[in-house]
Amino acid sequence: MAKGYWIGRIDVHDPEAYKAYVETATPAYKEFGATFLVRGGEFDPVEGQSRTRNVVIEFPSYEAALACYQSATYQKARAIRQQFSDGELLIVKGHEG
Repeated sequence: MAKGYWIGRIDVHDPEAYKAYVETATPAYKEFGATFLVRGGEFDPVEGQSRTRNVVIEFPSYEAALACYQSATYQKARAIRQQFSDGELLIVKGHEG
């Protein structure tokens, strides 16, 4: 079974208020077996437009990644995130090679 990944590129406008998003989203991540592979950190924007924060989260399956996003718990967190940041979030099925 292929793993699932969230790839997020975010510009946070209010870092202090954004902490409420992290706190609210954490139970959903735990429930669906998420592991952070990238959580902010240094980066080099070698091509295209960049955002100030990049995140890659691994889930045990693509289905778990989708279910986490669709969960009521994460949707509460999403509402907070959208108040204090702009960005893109992709859910990607991992390669089974």
